[in-house]
Amino acid sequence: MKVFSWNVNGIRSVFKTTFREWLAATDPDIVCLQEIKADEAVVVREYSEMDGYYAYFNCGGRKGHSGVAVYTKAKPLAIESRLGIERFDDEGRCLKLQFNDFVLFNFYIPNGARDKSNMGYKLEVYQKLFPVLQSISNELVILTGDFNVAHAETDLTYPKQNHDNTMFTPAEREQITTLLNLGYIDAFRDKYPNKKAYTWWSYAHEARKHDIGWRIDYFFTTKSLHPFVQDIVMQREVLGSDYGPLGITLNKELDITEPVVYERKQTQTSLF
Repeated sequence: MKVFSWNVNGIRSVFKTTFREWLAATDPDIVCLQEIKADEAVVVREYSEMDGYYAYFNCGGRKGHSGVAVYTKAKPLAIESRLGIERFDDEGRCLKLQFNDFVLFNFYIPNGARDKSNMGYKLEVYQKLFPVLQSISNELVILTGDFNVAHAETDLTYPKQNHDNTMFTPAEREQITTLLNLGYIDAFRDKYPNKKAYTWWSYAHEARKHDIGWRIDYFFTTKSLHPFVQDIVMQREVLGSDYGPLGITLNKELDITEPVVYERKQTQTSLF
């Protein structure tokens, strides 16, 4: 089973450029997108009918901002989208999909802002998540998406220059440490302890060309699911966004029990 995650920085833009060709070539079982930046009417009309995939969206209420999507070959048993923090929910930043034998979370965690004006909001989101994630840490769980934090110095090109900048402050990094202490495993870092590979590059100064980047997107798994992990890849060469896709391969198959029909419903139920 292949699961991919990609902050597309605008679903309309990436569909006009690389997404369809990438999807056909990669053939993932599940794709989690973040920062789709489109309202429900647009995504249902233009992006829900993908051959072979069910499509689920949480667009939020603010046009051109945030939003997440999941395309999946297997129909989930349940889909939820609300965390319980009003602003986070209004911005459409999460989807939870329950399958027959595992749970998948797709997150777009707030950035915190360059001037740190949103840092309190960002840290609140993490604190709200931890009790919930701890309560299911013995189950088969995959957490993926844009967490907007580089955890360790190996996760960005210039750690010393960014030691107190947003996405690398001690307080933000501590959130990832806490998540790991709850029993979740950073699949990439576990597989490649010393490898430098990134998921986001600034548009400035040809950062992507020179691989001056940050690893701020993740796959976390619970310990019970971790034995299924075979590999995890970063696709810097795939363009269309300032982010690159990352994907995990599992020695596990999706339970596809019925043919795909197009899903056009935006979920609005409580996540927890």
